[in-house]
Amino acid sequence: MADKNSNAAQIAVNKRANHDYFIEQRIEAGIELQGWEVKSLRAGKASIVDGYVIVKHGEVFLLGATITPLNQACNHVVCDPTRTRKLLLNRREIDKLIGQVDKTGYTIVPLKLYWKKCFVKLEIGVARGKQEHDKRNSIKDREWQRDKARVMKKSLR
Repeated sequence: MADKNSNAAQIAVNKRANHDYFIEQRIEAGIELQGWEVKSLRAGKASIVDGYVIVKHGEVFLLGATITPLNQACNHVVCDPTRTRKLLLNRREIDKLIGQVDKTGYTIVPLKLYWKKCFVKLEIGVARGKQEHDKRNSIKDREWQRDKARVMKKSLR
C-alpha cells in the first residue's frame, strides 16, 4: 500500500474506477518499464484511466494504459505509448488474483500509479461492477458528505 500522505509521489490516478466499480481488495504490484517510460513518468505523462489488467498464462499484464513519450526521446528506440506491460507479483498473489477473477462479475482494474522510493508501483484492485442505481447512490453519498463538511465549516466560524 502507498503512504496516505505521499501525494507528491502519485503519477496517475484512475478516479473513474471508484465510480464504476466496488473495489473489494487492493494489491501493490511492480511494473516492468523501459528507460524512456521511466523518464516520461518522472515528467508525469501517464494515464491509466483506459487501462485494464488481464491474467494470461499465469502472468499479469497491464493493457491500455498510456505513457506519452517525451520529445527528447532517443530516435533509435521505438516508443509505443500503449504497449502491454508486465506486472511483477509473487506467485501466491497471482494465484489469489486468478481465484478471485474466476468469480462471476469480478475484474482487475488499475487504481493508482505512484513512486515508492526509486520504483514505480501500480495499485490494482479486484473489483465488482456497479449498476446504474449504485452509481447514483455513490454520487448522493459524496454530495451529502460535501454538504455536511460545508455546514460544519460554517458552524465553526
